[in-house]
Amino acid sequence: MVSAPTHAPVDYLLHLADNALVLGQRNAEWCGHGPVLEEDLALANNSLDLLGQARMLYQHAAALINDDAPLSQRFQHLQGARTEGRVTEDTLAYFRDTAEFRNFTLLELPHSGPLAATASGDRDYATTITRNFLYSALMVLVWDRLQTSADAHLAAIAAKSLKEVRYHLRHASDWLVRFGDGTDESHARAQAALNHLMPYCQEFWIGSDAETQAVQAGTGADVPALQAGWDALVDETLQEATLQRPAVRGYVPQGKLGVHSEHMGFLLADMQSLARAHPQAVW
Repeated sequence: MVSAPTHAPVDYLLHLADNALVLGQRNAEWCGHGPVLEEDLALANNSLDLLGQARMLYQHAAALINDDAPLSQRFQHLQGARTEGRVTEDTLAYFRDTAEFRNFTLLELPHSGPLAATASGDRDYATTITRNFLYSALMVLVWDRLQTSADAHLAAIAAKSLKEVRYHLRHASDWLVRFGDGTDESHARAQAALNHLMPYCQEFWIGSDAETQAVQAGTGADVPALQAGWDALVDETLQEATLQRPAVRGYVPQGKLGVHSEHMGFLLADMQSLARAHPQAVW
């Protein structure tokens, strides 16, 4: 008797997919605004990698939803006429509301860090680089673990994504060192960005029900167990960059539980506007 394939929980897949989609959307906002042409292209490519990861994860989640009656009922509000009553990668990305997204709060924050030129928010490249560094340092460990997931489909996604995130980490690390060990201005911006963003990383180590289920089933990565490895990666680069790791305390964000910052709604409004304005359109 052949046993049925093992699959990761849908909410776990959505957490991973939402992380990639939201950060990809944020990084894509630099397109045409990069500090130099090479970086304009580098972040555009970074965004394409993340979008590709999100698509594979959404496709996997959609297939599981459509094949499971209770799950299909839960996501019934996404099943439009043009999709013949089925959930797709597009409906998961464009027709879920803010509270349905499960991404880390860190990834939805705007690029305007504490030393941005105006309060309303000129982009601060140090904030973008620092966020990419902190997230990529986590995901290089997560994707490595997920290569051995009992969910064969997720394991294949992880193997491809690991190659991409290793480049993302190298790119962000190189720039963070340039900023930190550069001019007084670049050092100040990098340190301010680090002070601003590091508290949001507390969310990495607080588990959700979906993560717990995935770990117990052998389909997910035990992220709290990766904290020591993440600390080592982060501290090594910060030392080279002559940046001081700030003390972390206070409120722990809960984006992966659907409790988002005020910025998330604006990000989704921008990202989803075209699809929602023409929900029956065929591209």
